[in-house]
Amino acid sequence: MRRRSFVTLLGGAVAWPLAVRAQQPAMPVIGYLHAGSPGPFVPLMAVFRQSLAEAGYVEARDVAIEYRWAEGQYDRLPAMAAELVRRRVAVIVASPIPAAVAAKSATTTIPIVFYVGGDPVQLGLVASLNRPGGNATGVNYFVAELGSKQLELLHELLPTAVRVGLMVNPTNENVEGSTKDVTAAAATMGLQIDIVQASDSREIEAAFATLVRNRADALVIGADPFFASRRLQLATLATRHAIPAIHGIREFVEAGGLMSYGTSLTEAQRQLGAYTGRILKGAKPNELPVAQSIKFELVINLPTARALGLEVPPTLLARADEVIE
Repeated sequence: MRRRSFVTLLGGAVAWPLAVRAQQPAMPVIGYLHAGSPGPFVPLMAVFRQSLAEAGYVEARDVAIEYRWAEGQYDRLPAMAAELVRRRVAVIVASPIPAAVAAKSATTTIPIVFYVGGDPVQLGLVASLNRPGGNATGVNYFVAELGSKQLELLHELLPTAVRVGLMVNPTNENVEGSTKDVTAAAATMGLQIDIVQASDSREIEAAFATLVRNRADALVIGADPFFASRRLQLATLATRHAIPAIHGIREFVEAGGLMSYGTSLTEAQRQLGAYTGRILKGAKPNELPVAQSIKFELVINLPTARALGLEVPPTLLARADEVIE
């Protein structure tokens, strides 16, 4: 009897922690849907996790994150978004435009926090910036609207330039708007625009061959997550072919590119993490106005300028937020 009682008691002691764990609420899961590749975005992901932690959600302790990376193949995004919906995640974080559009098409009920460089209203993600109205809200970092400003900065650096290339990804939903923006700005400056397209690494090589053949004086690299993930290739080719180029993200300059002008992606990631934390705490997307990331930065790489035989005007250097020596 004593042995039987002891076994019964022991069994109860073992089962008790299991019962307690069974009563604990399940850890919420974030579905992280991205159109690019994970490697180039490691620093920005660290910022997102830090912001999420500041909101009270440490990965693997308070929240789980399931990552889906399209690796620049945007046609994979709808299936990835549908998979996260079937997984019944608590919230979908989608970045940038192609991923946000795929997530919005996949669900009208699961909260979506997007991170896009285009007008969320025109993209059909929200009804308005102040009153999103549906299951989505997030951060607009304006990069797609900055093509004309980037062209203006290139023209200031190269006042004798006549022919400028514009590289775009034809699979990006926002390509038409950004192309019109740059083309209109070029017309006012008396510049000729050569549009080249690329959606994979081989097409980037081919695009540069076209620019060289057309004797392009400079290049504006359009806003696109695939281009962001290929920034080292773009910077290397631009220097090799002596084509001064401007990109929308500072990471391009850090990879050896000449110049960048755009929103601080670091600041935008902080906002993204903060909004995701608020959603996990119960806030409704339609109650959270779309955040406008308005911290813009001009970054110039002087060694690259010298390698290209360029002298950067003092007025341009004075306006730069950072000059890499």
